Amino acid sequence: MKKLLAILLCALMVAGLFVGCANNATPAPTEAAPAPETEAAPAPETEAAPAPETEAAPAPETEAAGDKVTITYSYWGTPEEAKDTQAILDKFNAENDHIFVELLAIPNEEYTTTLNAMAAGNQLPDCGIMNENGVLDFAADGLLADVSAMYEGATSMPLDSITFKADGVPVAYSGANEALFLYYNKDMFDAAGLEYPDPRTPMSWDEFVDTAKLLTLDANGNNATSPDFDPNNIVQYGCNVDNWTWQLEVWALSNGGRWFSADGKECTINTPEVAESIQKVADLYLVDHVAQYRDGLEDSGIQSTIAAGNVAMATGGAWNVGTCMNTVEFNYGVARLPVMKNEVTIVTGGPQVVFSQTQHLPEALEFIRWYSQIENNWGLVESGIWMPTLEEYYTNEELTHKWVDNPNFPPYDEYKAAVVDYTMEKSESTCWYYVPHTNEFLEYLRSQLGPVWTGDKTAADALAEAEPHLQEIFKGE
Repeated sequence: MKKLLAILLCALMVAGLFVGCANNATPAPTEAAPAPETEAAPAPETEAAPAPETEAAPAPETEAAGDKVTITYSYWGTPEEAKDTQAILDKFNAENDHIFVELLAIPNEEYTTTLNAMAAGNQLPDCGIMNENGVLDFAADGLLADVSAMYEGATSMPLDSITFKADGVPVAYSGANEALFLYYNKDMFDAAGLEYPDPRTPMSWDEFVDTAKLLTLDANGNNATSPDFDPNNIVQYGCNVDNWTWQLEVWALSNGGRWFSADGKECTINTPEVAESIQKVADLYLVDHVAQYRDGLEDSGIQSTIAAGNVAMATGGAWNVGTCMNTVEFNYGVARLPVMKNEVTIVTGGPQVVFSQTQHLPEALEFIRWYSQIENNWGLVESGIWMPTLEEYYTNEELTHKWVDNPNFPPYDEYKAAVVDYTMEKSESTCWYYVPHTNEFLEYLRSQLGPVWTGDKTAADALAEAEPHLQEIFKGE
């Protein structure tokens, strides 16, 4: 059903709801100009590049672009991200005399599926930020243009942990870095008389659970350690560990397991270490009564828990600093993730790519090279939505201050220890940087973990039952 909806959505896009893809094979029914050769950009661009090169932009965008070649940039994100992204495009459009970039928004949950359907119809946008779980598949299918020259002449390269590789060769670079760490409500810690988590020394998993019990309160003010505690009448939860599927990988690593071998050649998800890591997350709700039930079907862990003011500690990504934690009405802090056995975080970030179906390859490459320069997307970094991709922003104190030392962030020393240094010292690549087919893999895994969150099935049983098909997906069968 999701794929059908995505295909219908794409049909609507092509019909005019999301017009602007500069590589359409057939003019959209709603295009204003009668002659395909002159639809998108009259004058020099039209004369130099007939028909396909200029099909996508409808009349209003053409008028806005003037004599510029119009290209489309696709993205997903929150309204706050949309505002910042559009501001970046506005800056480029104002400064560039021959390219006009149009924003195409696609819901995050359907991003890869939608792009797959668009690719099948030769309707991909010219460029965009790519959802991580589809990058290696798109690269293998020849749908990504070569961006190897993107950082040519640069003094600092993106972190290796956020470089997508096929057989060890880079095929895409993340446009942002996003690490997972712990957010906590300082006011709730104060009310409970508890010390704040140390930003440099993480809690063990047992310490984390014990702290969460002291911060979980029922309607009568009893915490979860009290014999009078009522688990059916909780008004404040001690924690939330996000069970949005891809984030669960960090707990496998922390517990001494792996979903995939480090070289990406084997799927190793059905092991006691991985099963135990998932069960520990489920038991926060099922056994310890310190977390509310979450079905793992929505990427809204921070928004609906700590940012909503009813949870004391929550795991989440760095982007939440700029997308929702900047609006909370309490003092919050950041710390490293609790440790099961090994201290680790995972990092990710969608890459800026040019799709090979574009009819405006030079223009799309020019824009993506421009966009990939940190000074041109600084608003997203400064707001806390993006972390920088370049290593020098983690190792050069002056550049770290430039990034972190502003009102959108927690105190500098706290954030540097809990996030900046943590990323450099303890981060690993998320699986989609070196393993293909992760979109389908994660979707299926998510569907099989539902009974684990309700307590109807153990994590060990769920993984054992899911493994045969997970292996088939991993092998591309």
